[in-house]
Formats: sequence, structure tokens, C-alpha cells
Amino acid sequence: MKFISTRLLAIVLTNAVFLASPAIAQEKSIVISSTTSTEQSGLFEFMLPIFKMKTGINVKVVAVGTGQALDIGRRGDADVVFVHDKPAEEKFVEEGFATKRNEVMYNDFVLIGPKSDPAKVGGGKDIQAALQKISTAQAPFVSRGDKSGTHAAELRYWKGAGITVSPTQAWYKETGSGMGPALNTASAMNGYILADRATWLSFKNRGDLVILVQGDPRLFNQYGVMLVNPVKYPHVKKAEGQAFIDWLLSKNGQDVIASYQIGGEQLFFPNAKK
Repeated sequence: MKFISTRLLAIVLTNAVFLASPAIAQEKSIVISSTTSTEQSGLFEFMLPIFKMKTGINVKVVAVGTGQALDIGRRGDADVVFVHDKPAEEKFVEEGFATKRNEVMYNDFVLIGPKSDPAKVGGGKDIQAALQKISTAQAPFVSRGDKSGTHAAELRYWKGAGITVSPTQAWYKETGSGMGPALNTASAMNGYILADRATWLSFKNRGDLVILVQGDPRLFNQYGVMLVNPVKYPHVKKAEGQAFIDWLLSKNGQDVIASYQIGGEQLFFPNAKK
């Protein structure tokens, strides 16, 4: 009797594997290389289950700085790149790694710092004037230093302020990390930091940090999405990747982005071109 039960169990298990195999083989999935801001803000956790429900496509996100995300696309190790550094994205297209860049949504950067505000920048709207004051005061400033979109924007603002920064300067600290860990460092140091508003709103370990500078038009933060060129990399999942992009740009995708809030505050604002 025991032999029959064991044999029957083996047959059942074999049939189960046989029946499941086609389903596994047919499972649709894509890899997206994206930024830490879209991941750490919780946007993907909110958005991707809705996309999967609509399309049946699973999405794996590799969340790194924009520079690294673009490099992943350059190697053909992602199907879609979803980042926020327009000049770098346009270069990515020019180099032939994508054929088109699509604008998806925007938010803004904010300058965060301690309530005590030793550089006296609070309440201002001019990001470059604020950085000049921080440099003059040699107040602690935390930079991501990771070639991300936020890091690229920060360096543009320093350059616009006429200031050269370097990790050799005692007051300027590069972390080489994502937005969340960099904010943790700023909180521990009571230092200033440039952050995207979405990650800031979802950040819990604020300590004495507050928003000190916001509203400068230069702090505008645009996100774009691109399908990695399937001609250059034939293994790219063109149909599934394009389905994700089309959904992001559709009314449904744009409405989903607009509906994502933390504490009643909208984190991203859709602006796909009609």
C-alpha cells in the first residue's frame, strides 16, 4: 500500500510539473533600470501591481542612480530605462541605445537642512544663492556622489553658483549612495542635502531636517522613459517593454501616477505628451 501511495504521489507531482511548465514558460516579464527615487518613494510598489493586473507582465526593477541605470541600458541588461536626467537621456538616444525618449512625469528638487540653518538659507527660492551661502559658511553638505540624476542636478547648481566642490573639502561629503541612505547621512550629520521631493516625503528618519529652499524653476525635475534599442540588442523584450511605456503614457497610467500620494500630498505629476 505504501508503494502504491508513493508511486501515485510521484505521478501526481510529475503531472503537476508538466502542466505548470507551459505557464512558467509563457510568463511575461521585463527588466527596468530606474532611479532610487522612483523605487524609494514607493511609486513602483504602488504602480506595478496595477500594470501587471492590466497586462499580465511582471516587472523587475533595478534601482540605482540615473548614470548607472543608463549604463545598464548601454550593456543591454535592461529592456526599459526610466530615469531623470534629460541631457544624459538625450545622449543615450543619440548614441543609439534607444530610438526615442518619452517624457512621463515631473516633480521637483528641494534643499533640505537642519532647523538651526547655520548657513541662513531658509525661506529662499534661489538654489544657487543658497549654495553660495553654504559654501561661505562651510556648513556640512551631503552629496550623493553617485552620478545619479539628483547628483547631476546638484553639480549643475554648484557650477551655476560659481563654486567648485570636492570631497577633499572637509564640509562637503560624498556618500556614493542612493537618496534614502544619503538622507540618513544628512540626518545624522545635521547637514544640508539636495533631494527629490518624492523621496523626502516618504523619508521617515528626518531628525532635525526640514525643507529650507524650494520653488526655484531650476529645481524642476523631469522623468523620461526609453525602450532599449532592440536592433542593437535583439534579446530586448520589445513588445513587453513597449507595452509598459505605452501604459505609462496612457490616460490610465498617467492617472495612476497622479493618484499616488503620501500624507495627502501628490509625489509625481504626469505630463506625457498627448
